[in-house]
Amino acid sequence: MLTYSILNKENIVLNAQPKTKEEAIRLAGDVLVKQGYVDPAYVDAMLEREELTSTYIGNSVAIPHGTEAAKSLVRHSGISIVQVPGGVDFGGSNQAMIVIGIAGKDGEHLDILSKLALVCAEADHVEAMANAKTAEEILALLHEVNG
Repeated sequence: MLTYSILNKENIVLNAQPKTKEEAIRLAGDVLVKQGYVDPAYVDAMLEREELTSTYIGNSVAIPHGTEAAKSLVRHSGISIVQVPGGVDFGGSNQAMIVIGIAGKDGEHLDILSKLALVCAEADHVEAMANAKTAEEILALLHEVNG
């Protein structure tokens, strides 16, 4: 189960309208910084990672995260969720409506990713997150799926 220590309602941004994937990644990263999960330099590492290979995973979801070298910048494992109802271009015809920033401490990012994959693999779950009106709706969906 994703715990509130990794994700709470303050980590969720609703109705974001980033113009570029860089803006979307920076927004997701800034939430991680503001909530104390990572040092500010981690956001730059998230942008570097995106330059290496796209973090768009399909189903209107992107999961930006830092480079391997940035692991030392992670204070606590955490995720941020940025809802982009209008979508943001992640290259090609890939429009992300959900951008999930991840910071994993001590290898926890793989466990976090596997739990997120359960939610993001289902188009109706992604649609529910993209259409959620409150952060609580997104939290409830994640807890329901990861029970």
